[in-house]
Amino acid sequence: MSRSATAATTSVREMRDFLFANATDYAAARDGFSWPTPATFNFALEWFDVIAGERPERPAVQIVSADLTRRSWTYGELSARSDQVAAWLTGIGIRRGDHVIVMLGNTIELWEVMLAITKIGAVSIPTSTLLSASDLAYRVEHGRARAIVTTGGLAERIADIDAQVLRIGVGDGIPEGWTRFDDSTTAPTTFEPDAPTPADATALLYFTSGTTSRPKLVQHTHVSYPIGHLSTMWWLGVRPDDVHLNISSPGWAKHAWSSFYSPFLAEATVFVYNYDRFDANTLMQVMDTHHVSTFCAPPTVWRMLIQADLGRLTHPPRELVGAGEPLNPEVIDRVRDAWGGTIRDGFGQTEMTACVGNSPGQVVKVGSMGRPLPGYPVVLLDPATGELADAEGEIALDLAHPPTGLMAGYYDDPEKTAESRMGGYHHTGDIAQRDADGYLTYIGRADDVFKASDYKISPFELESVLLEHDLVVEAAVIPSPDPTRLAVPKAYVCLRADAAVDDTAAARSIFAYAHDRLSAHLRVRIIEFVPELPKTISGKIRRVELRARESERVASGDDARQHLDRDYR
Repeated sequence: MSRSATAATTSVREMRDFLFANATDYAAARDGFSWPTPATFNFALEWFDVIAGERPERPAVQIVSADLTRRSWTYGELSARSDQVAAWLTGIGIRRGDHVIVMLGNTIELWEVMLAITKIGAVSIPTSTLLSASDLAYRVEHGRARAIVTTGGLAERIADIDAQVLRIGVGDGIPEGWTRFDDSTTAPTTFEPDAPTPADATALLYFTSGTTSRPKLVQHTHVSYPIGHLSTMWWLGVRPDDVHLNISSPGWAKHAWSSFYSPFLAEATVFVYNYDRFDANTLMQVMDTHHVSTFCAPPTVWRMLIQADLGRLTHPPRELVGAGEPLNPEVIDRVRDAWGGTIRDGFGQTEMTACVGNSPGQVVKVGSMGRPLPGYPVVLLDPATGELADAEGEIALDLAHPPTGLMAGYYDDPEKTAESRMGGYHHTGDIAQRDADGYLTYIGRADDVFKASDYKISPFELESVLLEHDLVVEAAVIPSPDPTRLAVPKAYVCLRADAAVDDTAAARSIFAYAHDRLSAHLRVRIIEFVPELPKTISGKIRRVELRARESERVASGDDARQHLDRDYR
């Protein structure tokens, strides 16, 4: 249904339009921006529905399937449908404050459900469809989930989860005893909220891996992501009527960044291409056919694209953005030569929206993440002393001027929340260098976490699984350089002295064991057996030495001792 603008709607629109007016003026945008601070706000009701009332025929979501057929849903259609889904969810018992795991792919039901949960004032826990049964069980328990929305094809993953958790099945093959999402089509078509939504109420919970064996749970409010992504929108350069393609899997925070909040804030179209297997030529064909104007992709995709003929794309997007990890200069140069535009990098975390970026219209320094974005008080801290640093240090946010886009904290974990805010700063754990012009260049994690493709990997999490194998005495996981994925997880493994198997049989057994217990994006891809691991005097494993050893091995092309996951399938 059409809804009228509120004072909150107006305040968000004023700041959004200010950013539009200063789209390429970095100094003016930084100096004149201030975060809207409504006491109550509901993004679905007071933003999306208002836009839908003003521009009901504007395409909100367009999805191209693997067979290249396209379906499109307007703002008006998605507004009305999410009202109906909200009415149906309340009818089956979902209430304000309930936690709902949303484990769906890039299908329209994802947007219907996310908007509907927001309208109710319930809490979404976006979750990847790649998760193993044990990972999902952990999220259900620690996220205190009241319900799970997923497909019948993933039923086995939740078979052993508490029967009190409501199962809502999307699509065909829904098991007996589940609630069918298709039933929502017969629900009332209007929805009225039971009360205004407090701005500081929880809207989203995102699990994110760190250096511990289990992921932390990031808590975002009804303003921290919905309004906080004004900074992301400005960095992306997305504007009204743009067709914005973001290549990111649902369940990870980057999907909310670029496939939900930012384009909807800009009154643009979310564009999705659901390919079965990535093919650069077909992707460019789809982008040309459907007039993609802004494009955000992880470095893995950019590296695959430059292996194809970039000239096949006759109308390149106006804005090109990379996120997740640094891009090497060769990729940026080749894309610029072919398309005329420069890939702009940026930085943020699940805990916040985009806080650093190369913004549109500015000098892009290759290799740099850019400069602090509007509304973000970014500083560098000396990791040893915690004092402000000048040229190099940990990226941190000054909490004397807390940005709206920062999380409320780690859910139900005051200790971790306090740890992240020591000394009056939000600590990211990432190290960067700053040049004389204020541009930041990413150096690396302060701990041993690394990224493979666009996924963050915690060595401890993988090592904990490997050590449960009967043959394994010790294990250390490090990133192995990879030309496409930036890195893949490699494990140095010490076998039991009495292991009565050869290395080939041991590798086969360990890979199979890990496959059963790790989500697909976390699996170890290389194993090297060693008699012992390098350690400090106190007994801590020196992963820095292993990383250096692995880099030298890759550079020399020595694969003699490597056992590769693909060889044992």
